[in-house]
Amino acid sequence: MRTHEKVLARIESDLAAGRWALGERLPAERALAEDLGVSRPSVREAFRILEAMGIIRTAVGSGPDAGATVIDRPAAGLGAAVRLHVASGTLPVHDVVATRVALETWAVREAAHAPRPEGAAAPDAGPDAGPDPAAEADRLVREMSAPGLAVDAFVRLDQDFHLAVARRAGNQLVEAILTGLRSAVHDYVARGIDGLPSWPDTARRLCAEHREILDAVTAGDADRAERATREHIVGFYREAGLAAG
Repeated sequence: MRTHEKVLARIESDLAAGRWALGERLPAERALAEDLGVSRPSVREAFRILEAMGIIRTAVGSGPDAGATVIDRPAAGLGAAVRLHVASGTLPVHDVVATRVALETWAVREAAHAPRPEGAAAPDAGPDAGPDPAAEADRLVREMSAPGLAVDAFVRLDQDFHLAVARRAGNQLVEAILTGLRSAVHDYVARGIDGLPSWPDTARRLCAEHREILDAVTAGDADRAERATREHIVGFYREAGLAAG
């Protein structure tokens, strides 16, 4: 075991044992190095890995925010790993699409059964609505429907919409994985848009499909939500000619 792996193993063990909670600071580099009998560069390397994985945040200096703090952002590490694997060609677009279908159809079923958060406004209450993710999804659908919206802006809102609906399901790991897939999804969607005969026509159809998904979720119709989500994701994949690539 390399020395920085020894540091990682110790931190993992301590996190699992509940020694450090979210927001707490890890021991200083020097203290941890002395405790484990390793060099400070080894501790620093372990901290860099943990920061890339979204487990800690590091800050230099001597103030109250200095050092390494436990934050736990699972999507950060997942996103970086997925982006690299897609870039290397080891994750085909078909696999990304299939994963989306599996996770998002599950998520919309759960979202359809989820009770509205206490004090939340109805999903059609407008942009100042309460904390229900369905209200945020409704706002995003309306923004996507704006005439002349740039393609990049549409794709960003599209992804925000899918994450908002998934968030209503209440599963943090599913949300983190979908967030991690965001870059890979953006890449294949942007590539697919370039091959469409008429982007404005497709954009209008996608907005209508988003509305159908959201209406099914808020109506508590899990079967309709699942069917609409599957057809929405797979339909674009086929229309854009990505299935043949």
